[in-house]
Amino acid sequence: MEINETLLRQIIGDVLSQMQPLDNQVSFAPQPAAKPAANALPAGDGAACDFLRATGEARPGTHKDEVIIAVGPAFGLSQTTNITGLPHKQILRELIAGIEEEGVRARVIRCFKSSDVAFVAVEGNRLSGSGISIGIQSKGTTVIHQRGLPPLSNLELFPQAPLLTLETYRHIGKNAARYAKGESPDPVPTLNDQMARPKYQAKSAVLHIKETKYVVTGKQPQELSVAF
Repeated sequence: MEINETLLRQIIGDVLSQMQPLDNQVSFAPQPAAKPAANALPAGDGAACDFLRATGEARPGTHKDEVIIAVGPAFGLSQTTNITGLPHKQILRELIAGIEEEGVRARVIRCFKSSDVAFVAVEGNRLSGSGISIGIQSKGTTVIHQRGLPPLSNLELFPQAPLLTLETYRHIGKNAARYAKGESPDPVPTLNDQMARPKYQAKSAVLHIKETKYVVTGKQPQELSVAF
């Protein structure tokens, strides 16, 4: 069954309006949005993105000192900020800076086969010269993954995207680089807020649905050049 995003937004809006004070409501009113054609491949061709450009199919890395950042299919395209409004451009800049501060190379690819952060990361570590990758969804959920681990296992998982700051993303990049160098760093410190999940769950679901629309079954990852 095809998911009706407009109906979903209306239902979520009705539920939230009953749960939240009037001065703190989150609006999920229907918004006009262009839908990609059934056979179109809008994610990965570089359109509508001012800092990422596809340069061809991603190939296995040959350098042991590299970490791949694998982004979701809508990252920087139909979605340009994470769930709290942090621009993807700034997030990517911090991840790359953290990696390079440790003397390790950063390579960015776009994955199409799944919108799930674990499977995006697995696509990345498969191509990473070090076997280490960072997977990131458009809404901001992030994971550090290692080749050989099952998709749902990982080195570090950051599921509460609303609590991730630019400083946290930079630290994630640094830790990924340290794993690539064979080190065992302390886990990245993160905030914890028990109310983050109920507060952002509805918005998270909508953003995930929007990203899933850009999944292209069977399409290989694309190498991306980054311009800040």
